Amino acid sequence: MTTPEIASQTAEDQRLAEARAGVPWRRWGPYLSERQWGTVREDYSLDGNAWSYFSHDQARSRAYRWGEDGLAGQCDDGQRLCLALAVWNGRDPIVKERLFGLTNAEGNHGEDVKEYYFYLDNLPSHSYQRWLYKYPHAEFPYDDLVATNRSRSRLEMEYELIDTGIFDADEYFDVEVEYAKAAPEDIVCRITVHNST
Repeated sequence: MTTPEIASQTAEDQRLAEARAGVPWRRWGPYLSERQWGTVREDYSLDGNAWSYFSHDQARSRAYRWGEDGLAGQCDDGQRLCLALAVWNGRDPIVKERLFGLTNAEGNHGEDVKEYYFYLDNLPSHSYQRWLYKYPHAEFPYDDLVATNRSRSRLEMEYELIDTGIFDADEYFDVEVEYAKAAPEDIVCRITVHNST
């Protein structure tokens, strides 16, 4: 199904017009959460404390009931089929499948993601998307981030990933993920990893 061409209409204008007419350009997109763990949707605790009930550490070993999560994730609008990135730097004790963050009790200012990732591009039809993640070469400082933030008062600054010194030698991977659609259900993914050193 196409709409009449207008001289100033871009390819994205055309896709959006088609979407309004029922073509499923938005069926697939960035609908996958980066952090499903610790949310109220996944709280089956007796006391209603979602953060303590389902932590980041447990996320790799437990199944979710109401959703999924992942790095640079892509899924259909019903979240029936999900695709996300998993990376490993050879030093971490776990495969990196989701963003790391602190729970409310762990952070001196409450819950907080302790990662560096950037949404570089995304068209409204999701026909092109680009995402960048900074993944350290050294072992990710999970324990240090939790312990230091937990020990700080609310009056002190948060202890961020960059404060751990893990990027001091500029040793990290730039992980870039791009998705592009030739048609609503014809999607390609390109993953490019650049070594910073």
